[in-house]
Amino acid sequence: MHTIVVDLGYGDAGKGTVVDRLCAPQPGAAPVTAVVRFNGGAQAAHNVVTTDGRHHTFAQFGSGTFSGVATHLSRLMLVDPLALAAEARHLAGLGVPDPLALLTVDRRALLTTPYHAAANRARERARGSARHGSCGMGIGETAAYALAHPAEAPTAGDCTSRTTLRRKLTLLRDLLAEELGPLDAPPVDACLDAFAAFAGHVRLVDGDHLARLVRTGPVVFEGAQGVLLDEWHGFHPYTTWSTTTFDGAETLLAEAGRPPRCALRLGVVRTYTTRHGPGPLVTEDPTLTDTLPEPHNGHGRWQGAFRSGHFDAPAHTYAAAVCGGVDGLAVTHLDAAARHPGLRMVRGYRTPDGGLMDRIPSATGRGDLVRQQHLTERLLTARPTSWQSPGGDPHAWTEAIADALSAPVLMESYGPTTADKVTRGGAERVTERVTERVTERGSRSTCRERSPA
Repeated sequence: MHTIVVDLGYGDAGKGTVVDRLCAPQPGAAPVTAVVRFNGGAQAAHNVVTTDGRHHTFAQFGSGTFSGVATHLSRLMLVDPLALAAEARHLAGLGVPDPLALLTVDRRALLTTPYHAAANRARERARGSARHGSCGMGIGETAAYALAHPAEAPTAGDCTSRTTLRRKLTLLRDLLAEELGPLDAPPVDACLDAFAAFAGHVRLVDGDHLARLVRTGPVVFEGAQGVLLDEWHGFHPYTTWSTTTFDGAETLLAEAGRPPRCALRLGVVRTYTTRHGPGPLVTEDPTLTDTLPEPHNGHGRWQGAFRSGHFDAPAHTYAAAVCGGVDGLAVTHLDAAARHPGLRMVRGYRTPDGGLMDRIPSATGRGDLVRQQHLTERLLTARPTSWQSPGGDPHAWTEAIADALSAPVLMESYGPTTADKVTRGGAERVTERVTERVTERGSRSTCRERSPA
């Protein structure tokens, strides 16, 4: 069975370390064939720490790379060749032999270029105090340009033709500069050289490559960011230009001739809720940021501050609902409860009009962004009520989270390495339980691709 790993929060819940654990060799289990990236781009920051102390922040490479598992960047990825080259160099320095040899890239994947990144930063600077918390890497610009100019948006396949890529990059630069003024980006010829080197070092493949992968053996689909940042269901405008639910992976599975019910939907949450930058975080508690420091998360120049709050049950329940449900959960940071005895779970909110919310209302189908913005405004003024205190016992936390989200906990994480992960219930019983759940939802599942708003 394939596995789709999705963050049910605002990102940073630990998708990388969960994927690393899924890809580690397990006695009696079939080895993972590949990690498939199905949304986002180089803005992903999935931290993996090995048992021998090596650390890498996975952005475009799959988080199973330390186990030698191949990565496939699907047609839904936004590929940044310059960032990819830097990431490959870091992995090589950590002892991964020839990282680019582990990589395949769908020719149809959109390219993120220095012009997209420069435009992204120019727009964010212009917003002043009303910044959205962008990563500043051009992800939204890449998606927006492709929607406005679908035939002219550069793709990975274009890197094999200097003539085609020159024309597309020149048009891209000129259109963005016409709108925003001169861009702080290198000349087109410098980009051409870098992108030609990319095409010469990676294997560009057609759409049937993924079909071969999923026929060969189990595949892990690694999502980026979190459902609460989803382009349609997140709290607009503090969202990403990417579908962060299970939809993209299930679309790819359908294209590969595999029904969605063949994949386990694994939702990742942590014992306390975090986010980067502005936007709703109803359960925010600054003391958590001080007492639960994170070595791999902090203030970002473009994103803003790293913020922490108590476990937000209504927000995570909302995320699971707009995803169409999850088959199981991976709960990370279970060691935090012992280090911060005051850590709690919030089961409801109070709004300024005196109303109570124990569940965030979710819409079916594509999100209405006007509706989502009204919801955002309400959440920005909501305050926690209805507290639950599982205490310092991590098992009490897993039970409370499973109850709040109505899903079984299949993996527990007590630290950053594979050795800190525990699977629950026994492999046979987990497989049986998951098969029952995915079969039940099979007839209700849909495979639809969503375009950025």
